[in-house]
Amino acid sequence: MRRKPAANGHAPARARMPSQYLVVGVTLVVGAAALILQAARLQPVPLLLVSGYVLVIALLRGWDMVRDFARRRGGVDVLAVAAIFSTVAVGEYWASLVIVLMLSGGGALEEYAQRHAKAELTSLLARSPQVAHRIDGGTTADVPAEDVEAGNVLLVKPGEMVPVDGVLLSPVATLDESSITGESLPVEHALGDALFSGSVNGEHAVTVRATSTAADSLYQQIIELVRAASESRAPFVRLADRVALPFTLAAFALAGVAWLLSGTPTRFAEVLVVATPCPLLLAAPVAFIAGMSRAARNGIIIRNGSALEMLGRVRTAAFDKTGTLTHGRPVLSDIRCAPDRTPAEVLSLAATAEQYSLHVAAQAIVRAAEQQHCSPEPATNVREVTSQGVVAHRNGTRIVAGRRTFVEQEGGPFDADGPGGGEMAVYLAADGRYAGTLVLRDAARAEARATLDALRSLGVARFLMLTGDGTAAAQQVASELGIDEVRAECLPKDKVDAVSSAQPRPVMMVGDGVNDAPVLAAADIGVAMGAKGATAASESADVVVLVDDLARTATAVSIGKDTMRTAMQSIWLGMGLSALLMVIAAFGYLPAILGAGFQEVVDLLTILNALRALRDRPLPGRAAASVTKAPSPAGPADGTLGRTRAGRT
Repeated sequence: MRRKPAANGHAPARARMPSQYLVVGVTLVVGAAALILQAARLQPVPLLLVSGYVLVIALLRGWDMVRDFARRRGGVDVLAVAAIFSTVAVGEYWASLVIVLMLSGGGALEEYAQRHAKAELTSLLARSPQVAHRIDGGTTADVPAEDVEAGNVLLVKPGEMVPVDGVLLSPVATLDESSITGESLPVEHALGDALFSGSVNGEHAVTVRATSTAADSLYQQIIELVRAASESRAPFVRLADRVALPFTLAAFALAGVAWLLSGTPTRFAEVLVVATPCPLLLAAPVAFIAGMSRAARNGIIIRNGSALEMLGRVRTAAFDKTGTLTHGRPVLSDIRCAPDRTPAEVLSLAATAEQYSLHVAAQAIVRAAEQQHCSPEPATNVREVTSQGVVAHRNGTRIVAGRRTFVEQEGGPFDADGPGGGEMAVYLAADGRYAGTLVLRDAARAEARATLDALRSLGVARFLMLTGDGTAAAQQVASELGIDEVRAECLPKDKVDAVSSAQPRPVMMVGDGVNDAPVLAAADIGVAMGAKGATAASESADVVVLVDDLARTATAVSIGKDTMRTAMQSIWLGMGLSALLMVIAAFGYLPAILGAGFQEVVDLLTILNALRALRDRPLPGRAAASVTKAPSPAGPADGTLGRTRAGRT
C-alpha cells in the first residue's frame, strides 16, 4: 500500500507526512495508551483516541494521494486509505491501528531496504574528494578540490584519496583503486604513472601533478554516472506501476462482491486490509537498485534502469577487436632463428637495439626480453630511422633491427619467411648476417574465449566482430575465439549499419576507443570497456566497465539477468500471496486485525527476496572456472597496430 520513490530520486509527494519512524513510535504510544484506558474501563475514550488518530493518518495519506493524482502519478495508497476508513466504519478500530502500524513500519522497512540496496552507489557518492593539499612555493595549503587546476602540484597524505587525475611525481606509490575498478589488491605505481582520482594512497605521502580539474577527473565522472543511475527508473518498473491500477480495481471489486454476498460490510473491510499492490511496487525498484549497486561493487557503472533491464535480455553481442577482444598492442609470439643462433641470443640482440626506440614493436620486444630474463645490454652509436628500424653497436657487434627492406639495405639480402595474417615481423641482422625474425601479434585476451562461452550460457545467440583492421588479422583472432561472423576494414558508419541491422535483438556492442562512440550509441546496449569514465566512448555508452577486463562484460549481463529474474520472482511471490489472502478474507476466514499482520508479512517477504539481487553469483558453465582477470599490458591501447601494421612490418 506504499508508494515508491518519485522518478527524480527525491522523496515522494508525501513529504509532508511525518517520518515513518516517528509515525511508528507515535502509533505504538497511542496503542499502549488505548490499552491502558480500556483496562481502566474508560469507554469510549480508547475508541475515540484510536479512531481519531488513524483518521488523521488516513487524511494525510489521502491528501498526498490527491497530490499524486494531480501530478499524474499512481496514487496506490487508495487501498490503504480505504482500508483505514472501512475498518473504522465497521468498528474494527484495533484493526485500523494495526494497519497504520504496519503501514508506517512497512514504510520504514522500505526505506531501510532502499538504503541497503544502494549501499555501493551511495558509498561512491559519499567518498567524493573534498580537499586538496596544493604545494606552491615550498608551502602547502588546503584548498577545495574543485579549485585545483591542471599543472598544480599536490601532496597526497597516507590514507587520503587522490583528489584529481594526475601524474605521480614521487618515485613509487601504492594505491587502493577498489572504489574505481572493484579490485581489492593494492596497485603499485612508479614515477610518471597516471593516477586516477578516487584512488586511496597507501602508507607514504606522495606528490602528484594534476592533469585535469576535479570536474573532469575520473572519480567525478563516475559520481555523475552513479547519480544518474540511482535516480533512473526502468521501463519494467513503470510497467509494474501501470499493472498496479487494475489490481487495485480488482481488489475493490472482490471486496464489493464479498460484501454483497455476505451482507456484512465487515467483509469489505477485511478484503481491503489484505489487498495490496505493494509486491508489485516494491519488488522491481528494490531489485533494480540492488542490481546497479552490485554492478558498482564489480567495477561496472550502469547508467540507468533501462540499461540494466536491456542487459537481462541481450541476444546478440558485437565486439570491436583491437583493445577489446585483444589488448590493443603487440606481444612477441615467435622467434625464428638463423642456424647459428638461439632464441635467447636473438631476443637479447634485438632488445639491445630496440631499447632506445619508442616504437610500439620495440617496446614489445624489450618487454618480452625482460620477462624472459634476456635483459638488453647497453649499446653505442644508436641510430633510428623513423618507421624503418634501428642500428646499434654492442661490444663491437653491429646490430640492425626493423623492416625487412631496411635490414637488407643495412646488412645485405637474406632468406626468411614473412609474417602470417594478423602478424608483424621485426627482422634482425648482426655484423651483416641475418640473425633471426621476431614475430609479434596483437594477441587475444586470455579471458576472451571464456567470456564468450559465459555469454552463450547466458542466452546470447549471435556474436559479431566489427573492426577497422584488415581481414587477415580479424579472421585470425575470430578463429581463435570461435566467432563466425567477422566484418573487417569497417569505418565507424559501417559498424553503426551492422549493429542497426543485426538480429536477434537486443544487440549489445562492446568497444573501447573513441571511434567506437557512434556504434555504442547506436546499439540497444553499449558497453565501454576500460573507458575510465571520461572518454567519448563512455559518454555514448549505457554501461561503463571501469577496469580493463573483458570478463566484466559477461558479469554485467549476468547481473542484468539475475536482477530481472529476482524482480519477477518477487512480484509473483507477493502478488500470489496477496491474492490468496484476499480470497480467504472474502470467505470470512481472515479477521481484519489478523489480515493486517499477514499483509506486512507479504511485504517483508517481497523486499527480502528482491534484495537477493545484491548477491554475487559465479558466471555459468565453464566460464566460472576459466575466466581469468588477466590485466592488459601497460600503456596505450589506441588500435594503431591493426590498422597501420605499425609502420615497420
